[in-house]
Amino acid sequence: MVPVVGIGASAGGLEAFTQVLKHLPLDTGLAFVLVQHLDPKHGSLLTEILSRETRMPVEEVQDGTSVQPNRVYVIPPNTSLTIAGQVLRLKPREQISGPHLPIDQFLRSLAESCGNKAIGVILSGTGSDGALGLAAIKAEGGIIFAQDAESARFNSM
Repeated sequence: MVPVVGIGASAGGLEAFTQVLKHLPLDTGLAFVLVQHLDPKHGSLLTEILSRETRMPVEEVQDGTSVQPNRVYVIPPNTSLTIAGQVLRLKPREQISGPHLPIDQFLRSLAESCGNKAIGVILSGTGSDGALGLAAIKAEGGIIFAQDAESARFNSM
């Protein structure tokens, strides 16, 4: 089983993640899944941006993608992402009246799917999306990390 690192990012998080990628070895044996808050009406340049920062393959998730080690996966715009076993699942983003919480949704599925092998990371942002997902990973015995307020781009982190 490939260990999966779920990374949630909002405002300023892309900057933090590119710094992480620059310092990671290419052979960690981990799969990295970036769930970034994206505008649902515009295309994403995440794959191209991240590909400039690492020699690991970076790809936009397609429904049914099997995770592979030493790869970076990014959520496409206007979708919801979950993981079941070692397979990434996409659905169209639901239109809801409350806040859209794609990071929590992915991290909760990661906790359920990978249990104590799940790893969750929250990078810079201004909302609470990801907090419940990290709690779910911790409850399963997984590993969690959150960027501190001093290094975050927004001090409301």
